[in-house]
Amino acid sequence: MERISHWIGGKIVPGESGRSGPVYNPVTGEQTHEVDFATVEEFDRAVEVAKEVFPEWRAMPLSKRSALFFRMREVLDQRKTDIAKVIVRQHGKCLFDALAEVERGVELLEFAAGLPHLLKGDYSEQVTTGYDLFSVRQPIGVVAGITPFNFPAMVPMWMCAAAMACGNCFILKPSERDPGASIMLAEAFRDAGLPDGVFQVVQGDKVVVDRILEHPDIRALSFVGSTPIAKYVYATAAAHGKKVQALAGAKNHMIVLPDADIGMAADAAVSSVYGSAGERCMAIATVVPVGDIAEPLMEAIIERAQELRVGDGMDPESQMGPLVTREHRDRVVSYLDSAREQGATVVMDGREHPLWGTGFFVGPSIIDHVTTDMDCYKDEIFGPVMTVVRVNTYEEAVGLIARNRWGNGAAIFTRDGGAARQFVYDVEAGMVGINVPIPVPLAFYSFGGWKESFFGDSKMYGPEGFHFWTREKAVTVRWPDPATSKIDLGFPRSR
Repeated sequence: MERISHWIGGKIVPGESGRSGPVYNPVTGEQTHEVDFATVEEFDRAVEVAKEVFPEWRAMPLSKRSALFFRMREVLDQRKTDIAKVIVRQHGKCLFDALAEVERGVELLEFAAGLPHLLKGDYSEQVTTGYDLFSVRQPIGVVAGITPFNFPAMVPMWMCAAAMACGNCFILKPSERDPGASIMLAEAFRDAGLPDGVFQVVQGDKVVVDRILEHPDIRALSFVGSTPIAKYVYATAAAHGKKVQALAGAKNHMIVLPDADIGMAADAAVSSVYGSAGERCMAIATVVPVGDIAEPLMEAIIERAQELRVGDGMDPESQMGPLVTREHRDRVVSYLDSAREQGATVVMDGREHPLWGTGFFVGPSIIDHVTTDMDCYKDEIFGPVMTVVRVNTYEEAVGLIARNRWGNGAAIFTRDGGAARQFVYDVEAGMVGINVPIPVPLAFYSFGGWKESFFGDSKMYGPEGFHFWTREKAVTVRWPDPATSKIDLGFPRSR
């Protein structure tokens, strides 16, 4: 069985713990790899390597570091198809989707290459008589990222691109379900010229996670995952004095007003809910038709969902692949049963698809007439299941989002510019789409939600990413005539 191991000090390092986990091909359900699980001691060795490399990496001139990031961008772009194929075989998403994921990662490296501008400080002359004041942003040191299975290439680059550009050394703990892409990123960065030890990968489970949260030399930590784990990560890491950002779960709503174009809204709903088999935190989970548009909208959605082509992600005809594991698939379909028991209407049941029972496939599913007290609404399903909550007014629709514990993303479909503008003002979500179902910001903005979708104070990547991975240092300067020096025990005055 082929092993997926660690990347420490610029090379693959086999695990020594004797512990490992299985990696499956979701299309067949067969195990294809073993991934090593590190011990505390193995992780600590990666930290020591990073600590040794950090002073030299931090001291690299910004112009030289920028040029290196352009090379990293080019190498990764050249290898994007190979990386995408590995993602398909370990995650299950379709090749076109995996390629788009890697391409978004390439954009993040491209943005990070602008680091000489992004790391500029501020300068104020003559803030008080004879004094100047300026600020600089400096790297934190050795930092880490813990990433989920659903975007095994893009989410690591959400973190590491800005972290390394700022001058930090970054250690990645990827998901144990599809870890292959992480090693391919490391190889690409090395071949582009990134110094050994600046980017490292330590495979593992909770043993490694807990060591990251507690290790005294890990100064900052970024996390993406479920809300319960995000809360644990945030609280534990913060208690150990670390700077933390933790992106958590979501229940994204798509409001469809009566004036919306039904075909466009149906296309958007189906694309968002079933893309990547629903395994993405920005997918629309709940469609909210307002008033009389509900029936024609549902007819259009069902027609489109029934025509989706489910299959092997390497097949160019496939539009949706399987889920990542059998356990996750079974959890997803359990919500179809609970929805029926609690009074909803299961319009489409993914277990009736011909591929059910093959690998980890489940077909597109739709639950209509959902109420907010049902489990399928209260929980994050994270699969190809559309829930539909019908309301009578715009106010009811916005109220749904306000009362929901998550606030990652929200969208509205309408032809009314005034209604759309009001929605932006009203809605309690960190990322908003106007006739856009998945409003993921591009690399030069920042990603993050509100409420229980985000724990921390700085969003991920973009300008806020550069803020998160640095510390500000304020410097007050005075060049006085020594002859004017005297003792003054008063608090400094601004005059």
